[in-house]
Amino acid sequence: MKTIGYAAHSADTELAPYHFERRNLRANDVSIEILYCGVCHSDLHTVNGDWGPQDYPLVPGHEIVGRVIDVGQDVTKYAVGDPVAVGCMVDSCQECDQCHNGEEQYCRHGMTATYGSPDRISGETTQGGYAKHIVVREGFVLKVPTTLDLAKAAPILCAGITTYSPLRTWNVGPGSRIGVIGLGGLGHMAVKLAVAMGATVTVISRSASKQRYAKSLGAQDILVSTDTTTMAQAAASFDLIIDTAPVKHDLNPYTPLLDIDGSIVIVGQIGALEEPQSFPLVFGRRRIAGSLIGGIAETQEVLNFCAEHNILPECEMIRMDQVNDAYKHLEQGDVAHRYVIDMASLNAQ
Repeated sequence: MKTIGYAAHSADTELAPYHFERRNLRANDVSIEILYCGVCHSDLHTVNGDWGPQDYPLVPGHEIVGRVIDVGQDVTKYAVGDPVAVGCMVDSCQECDQCHNGEEQYCRHGMTATYGSPDRISGETTQGGYAKHIVVREGFVLKVPTTLDLAKAAPILCAGITTYSPLRTWNVGPGSRIGVIGLGGLGHMAVKLAVAMGATVTVISRSASKQRYAKSLGAQDILVSTDTTTMAQAAASFDLIIDTAPVKHDLNPYTPLLDIDGSIVIVGQIGALEEPQSFPLVFGRRRIAGSLIGGIAETQEVLNFCAEHNILPECEMIRMDQVNDAYKHLEQGDVAHRYVIDMASLNAQ
């Protein structure tokens, strides 16, 4: 299938229009017309080569919402016209213990990412959702509940599941005391989801400038991390901290905020951190952990949870040709919402 998207052609050039071919339908494939695609900080890191060299040209995008336009002969779950979604992965080995446990993101043989991974059958590099169409194996396609606004649902496929999964893993519920470091694309979803689970949520930020915004999302307050007196007073006051900061940073100011047996879970930064001090960990049986998206079943669960609780990401709709400007804002770290590309804007290319 011939399609068009926006691709990075190197680590130091802007994304530009790119005509390419999607694979022909396999028996278990679903062909999707993409309606909306979220812009994730991971897209920026990947195309910039921050996480290693890439096989260019590369079409980013792993927060995908669209409609089915064709199905392979063995597909049973979807029909033409169905609203569907695709997240951060499009395949896995399906044979290891993690795949059998519904944790395909931890596949022992490596998941196949929505873009930038070798296809398990053809070996060609997968291309993502900054495009008009995508073809995906049925088992990695998700149902979009009819009550969700398709134009705003896309970021649930990454920002939503990335924060939902650790909240579920650490059994967050009524009475849980949750801190959220950062209030960007990931952080604002962490707040909304934790509040819906019944937790008391505090945003941890370098300044109080987003206090009104944090409270509008349901947070109890903001804890200003640069205020040493306030931070000291907040010692041992959280059961779980979701750390969404997407750059190298120092965990040492935050670990004393955890109560005994508390955990700080890293979901933002992939790579180096400042050297942690062991004293607060050892003397409080505190933990530093990490979490990577979620499995297909859990991703469906978060879509259903958001529909049930009327949770939608805070979105700014952009045209496809505005994506490079969006990247510049992401690099500056001044985005407290999620950019979503309206793929109808590609018709003009």
